[in-house]
Amino acid sequence: MRRIFREDGRTVIVAMDHGAFFGPQAGFECPAEVIREVVAGGADATMATFGLAKNFAAELAPAGLLLRVDGGVSRLGTRTWRGKLIYDAEAAVRLGADGVVAMGFPGAEREDENLSYLARLNDQCAQWGLPLMAEILPRGFEGGDDARAPETIRLAMRMGAELGVDLIKTQYTGDVASFRKAVESCFVPVVVLGGAKMESDEEVLRTVHGAVAAGGRGVAMGRNIWGHPAPRKMTQAVAAIVHTNASVDEALSMLA
Repeated sequence: MRRIFREDGRTVIVAMDHGAFFGPQAGFECPAEVIREVVAGGADATMATFGLAKNFAAELAPAGLLLRVDGGVSRLGTRTWRGKLIYDAEAAVRLGADGVVAMGFPGAEREDENLSYLARLNDQCAQWGLPLMAEILPRGFEGGDDARAPETIRLAMRMGAELGVDLIKTQYTGDVASFRKAVESCFVPVVVLGGAKMESDEEVLRTVHGAVAAGGRGVAMGRNIWGHPAPRKMTQAVAAIVHTNASVDEALSMLA
C-alpha cells in the first residue's frame, strides 16, 4: 500500500487501462511519453493493463502499479458488462504489480457473476498480500441517473468494503456533504474517478477538491489527466490539491 499511498494517506492514481476496451484514445495513442509525463508530474500510482505493464515497465516503474485483471470484452460488443477475471493475483505478483483492480457493479444485470469473481479475487489477494481496488459503480456503466444518486453510491461503496476490498474507486456524488456521508460509512479508503472527459479544467479540479474535502483519499482519473494538452501540468495540479490542500484557483494557476 505504501507504493500506492503517500505518507499523508492520500494518492493520485492515473488510470491508463482504457485501451483494452476502447482501443486507441485521443492523447494516449503512444503510451510511453504520456506515462513519463504523468509520472514526472507526481502520479503516485497508475492503473494499467497487462500489455502496458509488460511493454512499458521502465516508464511505469517509478510509480506504484495497479494491474487491471478483469475484462475480456470490448466496445465492439454489447455495452452490457459481460467481463470476467482474465488474470489472477499470482499473475500480478509475477509481473511486479503493487495491487490489482477489478470492476464491482452492484445491481447490474449480472451482479451475481461480477460480485462473485470480485470475491474470489479478494481471496486470492489475501493469500498473496496484494491490495485490491474495486471500481464500484451501481448498476454498471449503463446505470442511469438513479444509479448515480448519492444514496445508491453510498450503498454500493459499503457493499464493496463488506466484500473485503482494500480500496474503492467510485464516482463523486456531486457535493461535499453527500460524499462525506458516503465516505464516513465506508470503512476502507475511497478515491474518485474522472469518467468521461469533463468540459473544463476547473470542473475537474473542483471535483478533486470536493472529494478530498469530504474525506476522500484522492483520485483515480484517466482521460481528464492524460487527455489534457499538458498531462504533466494537469497531474501536478491534481497532486497539489490532493497532497498540499491547494485551492482550485491555486491548482488552475499551475496550468497557465
